[in-house]
Formats: sequence, C-alpha cells, structure tokens
Amino acid sequence: MFIIVNYCLFFLAPIHCKYFCVSLQTMKPDILIDDYTYALPDERIARYPEAVRDRSKLLYYNKGALASYRFAELPNLLPDNTLLVFNNTRVIPARMLFSKPSGAVIEIFCLEPVVPANYEQCFGTTGSCVWKCTVGNLKRWKDQAVLQKTVAGENTLTAEIVGKYEDYLHIKFGWTGGLPFTQVLEAGGVIPIPPYLKREAEGQDTVRYQTVYARHKGSVAAPTAGLHFTDDMLNELKYSEKIRLGEVTLHVGAGTFRPVKTPTIGTHVMHSEPFSVSREMLAQLQQHTGPVMAVGTTSARTLESLYCLGVQCIEGKKPAQVAQWEPYNDIKKYDSRQALAALIQYLDDCQLNTLYAATQILLAPPYRFKIVNGLVTNFHQPQSTLLLLIAAFVGNDWRRIYDYALTHDFRFLSYGDASLLWS
Repeated sequence: MFIIVNYCLFFLAPIHCKYFCVSLQTMKPDILIDDYTYALPDERIARYPEAVRDRSKLLYYNKGALASYRFAELPNLLPDNTLLVFNNTRVIPARMLFSKPSGAVIEIFCLEPVVPANYEQCFGTTGSCVWKCTVGNLKRWKDQAVLQKTVAGENTLTAEIVGKYEDYLHIKFGWTGGLPFTQVLEAGGVIPIPPYLKREAEGQDTVRYQTVYARHKGSVAAPTAGLHFTDDMLNELKYSEKIRLGEVTLHVGAGTFRPVKTPTIGTHVMHSEPFSVSREMLAQLQQHTGPVMAVGTTSARTLESLYCLGVQCIEGKKPAQVAQWEPYNDIKKYDSRQALAALIQYLDDCQLNTLYAATQILLAPPYRFKIVNGLVTNFHQPQSTLLLLIAAFVGNDWRRIYDYALTHDFRFLSYGDASLLWS
C-alpha cells in the first residue's frame, strides 16, 4: 500500500541565495514495521570485537544460495571488475562528561556542529563553538548555567545551553589554551559505542570502533561493515587487477540507533546526515561497467542518494538535499549513468571538485536500487530502518538470511559478523 502526499522541498539557489519551493507527489511505502522483526537472543549480540578484524565470520548470499566463510576470504568471493565503495568517515569522541560538585554526572552528546556549521572549520576553531546535542541527566543541570571541567593539562572547558531546536539543545563550548576543538574532543570526550552493547567504552574501543581507513572526522557511530577490513586486506585489494576501490564520506548520526516507534514506516521520520563525494569518484562510478558493491549501509545510502541528486540536476534543481521519500517519487525515470553525468556536469559548471549534500533517504521495500549491486554489511536490529534496507535489497529472502545467521552461530550488530549480499 502507498500513501500519496504533497509537500514542499526548499533548495538554495547557487547564485542569488533565494529559496525555491518545489511541489512533488511523493509515495510513502506504508508497510507494517511488525512485519520486519525477528527474535534476537541477547547472547547473540557481540559485546566485543573479534581479536583480529578479518577473522569474523562472513555469510555469503547470492540468488538464494547461502554459505559461510571467514571475512578474510572476501577478496576471493568478488567477481572481476567489482568496484568496492567505502565510507571513510571517522568517529569522534562525541560523549562529553561533566561532573558537578554534587557528584552528578551530566553527559553531553555532540551530534553535529552549528557554529561554525562546517565540520572541518569547527574542528579547527579555537576558543568556542556551538553544537547540536542531546543531554543526559539534564534535570540536574538546571541549577548551574555553566558546566566546567579540565582537559589537556590545565585548560578549562565550559559548556552552556544557548538554544533549543526540536528535541535537541544547542550547547556552546568554550575553552582556554588556544587548542583546536578536535584536540579538546580527543582530550575530554569518549568514543560513543552503541547503547545496545550495555557497557561503557573501554580503551580498545578507541581503535576497534574505527575503520582502518577512517579519515574525515564527523561520525558519532561507526560504519560497522568496514570494521572487518585490515590494512593487509586493503593492500591486497588495492593491488588486485580485478578489483577497484573508491571512497565516499557520510557522517553517521545518532539517529542510526533510533528505533522505529510508529506502527507503519510511512510515519517514521528519518534523520538527515551530511555527505560528500569527489568529482573523481562520481566519474569512476559513471564509467564503471562492473558490479558496484557498497561497504556498509551508509555507503549504500550515499550511492543511492547520488541517483536522486542527479535527477534533481536533470530537472533543473540544485543538488543539495535528498528528502526521506524522494526515491519513491518516480521508480526509475532516468538511468544511473544519466544521473551521475548530470552531477558531474553540475560540478564542472560550478567549478567544484567535490559534491556536498545531505540525505534523509530511507530505503525500504519496494525500493529498487539504482547504483548498488552488492552489499557488505553486519546483521541489524529487529524493526530497524537498516533491516528495511536489507529487505529492499534482497527481498523476502532477508528472513532466510537472518535465520541462517542465527542457526549458524553468527554474531550480531556493530561488533558482530558480516554478510556479503548480492541483489
């Protein structure tokens, strides 16, 4: 069943900085979230990672066939001329803990920068910045306007509430010592491991809850499919004659842990995440003739968002934001090569080397993937948007895949085992 609604999207014009209102007929997949659940025993959730990354198990699925391997065997399972696309985002120590004189601990979870809004500028700023945050134990903060702690030696870090936006607070951080904010975070923050691990972050998480190819800081959750790759495997793939590698950057938000609380997916509100893709990567995708494999759901969401942005370009709009239900507006009006070519032309016309955008895209049945043919991913929570993405990718066989994983001792969620899926 589908619900058809009207709404307006606003796009920032590149030259005159005016807003255009675009009316769209958008189709929402009105599916019951209860139809996308399974029994996940608590003991099957991996609380800690494997001692060696690529010793994790790997479930292989292709046209109904299922098999078990070790992740180290992945290179041998890829067909010739496969393009592997990685999300090179880096997790930041986004949990800031402040202790009050009473002993109460206030947790500030930094979600995304507000002033300055650009990630790189914010991480490089000295003295002060503002972030959109959630706050734990907020009721214990009200009697003290400014929180304070010492970081990186004798430097003082302060935090105060300067505004509110929907369910989030805007927190202004100030600090002494002339340090860039990235050093303040490293000194005063904690890596935000997923809440379902039911433990505090430990020393090993600083390294293991990070891909070996992580480069661009900004995520508050790891693109966990990439946690299985080692430097040795990447070198093997890099110098392989049959495999191609590419990278995108999508900063994963805390919304990735947000459960679907509505009976139907059509009324669930998806979070927005910023991403960037180089012109070189767009050209590589546009010219590639073999299968495209996304390493992780974040890479898949980025690649499928590119198709939507390319359609925006073709239709005379600025490629800036992919709305949640935009992919359902037209099942396949243009092919992926046309969409990617339009994005490349847009960058060339604007003399840009990198596309910067944001996406709310929610990939659920009956979505049909436009760019991605293969997917490396972990095993996801019941009734989650990530499980819906898997269902859209492999159809009803998602149940067979998860039943196989449960009966063959696979470990689940962020630190669990992986799967290699073909559509």
